[in-house]
Amino acid sequence: MGDFTTTELMSIFAMQGFAGISLFSVLLLMALGLAIIFGQMGVINMAHGEFMTIGAYTTFFMSEFAVSYGMVDIYFPFAIIASFLIAFIVGYLVELGLIRHLYQRPLDTLLATWGLSLIMQQLFRSTFGAREVSPTLPDWMLGSVQPTETIDIPINGLFVLGLTIVLTAGVFYFLFKSKRGVHVRATTQNRLMAGAVGINTKRVDRITFALGCGIAGVAGAAFTTIASTGPTTGSLYIVDTFMVVVFGGAASLFGTIASAFSIAEAQSIMEFFISGSMAKVLTLLFVVGILMMRPEGLFASKIRK
Repeated sequence: MGDFTTTELMSIFAMQGFAGISLFSVLLLMALGLAIIFGQMGVINMAHGEFMTIGAYTTFFMSEFAVSYGMVDIYFPFAIIASFLIAFIVGYLVELGLIRHLYQRPLDTLLATWGLSLIMQQLFRSTFGAREVSPTLPDWMLGSVQPTETIDIPINGLFVLGLTIVLTAGVFYFLFKSKRGVHVRATTQNRLMAGAVGINTKRVDRITFALGCGIAGVAGAAFTTIASTGPTTGSLYIVDTFMVVVFGGAASLFGTIASAFSIAEAQSIMEFFISGSMAKVLTLLFVVGILMMRPEGLFASKIRK
């Protein structure tokens, strides 16, 4: 840490920590959707990143509309809702037309959704062009908060963090407190018995897959506050998202939160002192080392044997 004083190091860790919060928020939103699809349903959705891209492009085009009609200060919450709904509907149609034929065949779902991701990337490129785009953010999301003279906390990062907390709480309520969430968990644990007691398991699968895709759409809206969007943006985050889900425990939402936080903060802090690629390598090596000792992840679901 050589030439830095203790005060400067504390400021650096604080600043990079808050920068990591933005990455944590996007990773967590992505991983929540993937944890529902992969952890609850056993479907390896390699096109999950493209649903994030759908949300990002939705936000961009709503910002263009807002600029044209002078509604920049109010459009963003509506863009979040629209991103969820559009990604949800596309996910519902994908499950109906493709995924429902591939349950209990994880390798087939991997290959099919990987092909789907390539098709969606080309559709984005043909429709929106190859260049990256960024939405116009409202004035109230710009600037920063300064708790001290050496620490700046971006307001957009705080907003994304608040959005992530609200959505995470909503997912927990849905899965563990609502009747439909009981149906999801019952279908996951014993599909035949769930069907025997009257649960429409096919409908549960469809809604669950679409919900995971909708959450990825919200992640795309959040992503536009920290980076620009292109046709292949989602694919850049799919490996990190799977790493978060597997590291935390595929069926553990609490593990997903802890994993997203630790990975995002580790990468953000290390990137200040070493290159970004090396930070990713060291983080991956750490995750692999932990998984060698705990193959089921940090917070494996307890099941009765």
